[in-house]
Parts: sequence; C-alpha cells; structure tokens
Amino acid sequence: QVQLVESGGGLVQPGGSLRLSCAASGITLDHYAIGWFRQAPGKERVGVSCISSSESKTFYTRSAQGRFTISRDNAKNTVYLEMSSLKPEDTGVYRCAAGAGCTVLAGEYNYWGQGTQVTVSS
Repeated sequence: QVQLVESGGGLVQPGGSLRLSCAASGITLDHYAIGWFRQAPGKERVGVSCISSSESKTFYTRSAQGRFTISRDNAKNTVYLEMSSLKPEDTGVYRCAAGAGCTVLAGEYNYWGQGTQVTVSS
C-alpha cells in the first residue's frame, strides 16, 4: 500500500508563493530520492527538482533554480517544494515520485502520487 499524496496546490497570482507537500505511507521517504514533476495540458511532463535519499543533495532545473526549494522532514515522512516568484508557465499538475536515485527522468522513479493542481494566473 505504498502511497504518495501531494497537497498544497491552488490558484495563485503571478509573483506569489505556494508550498507543496508530498506525504508518504508504506515507505520511508528518507530511503528514496524524491522528484517533483510538472505537466500542463498538451505539454510533456518535465522534471522540476529532486532530492537524494540519505545525503539530501538537491537539484533544480534552470527554470526552478533560485525560485524553488526542495526539502524533507523525515519525522513527518514528507518532502516539500517551496515555490516563489511564480509565473504562468509554472502552471500544471505537480506530482511527486520516489525512486532509487535523484534524476529528472520520470522513467527512473518507482512510485508516483496523483498530483496537485497549481494554477498561476491573474
């Protein structure tokens, strides 16, 4: 019964901020690398950020660097993605995924959440 459940999405104005959460059950998140992905209608799914397992190294795409921060709270078995200076191009369904290593390649992950909608619009 592995489950990843995202929350924290919503409607926000350009320049605003959101914090997304990825809460796990059935697995211990600090044993996995966790990636965040975004998919907008008619667009390919793209990696946004990832965090490694034990050492918690973090990685960001160019568009996310400087605006987004990924972190984990092992006590809560939860990974977060803090997003600021949001742009309309950030709009999409955000999904978290767990796998063996930190990568922006979706095919490398084993478990996926169902996603939370982020809409950046005036």
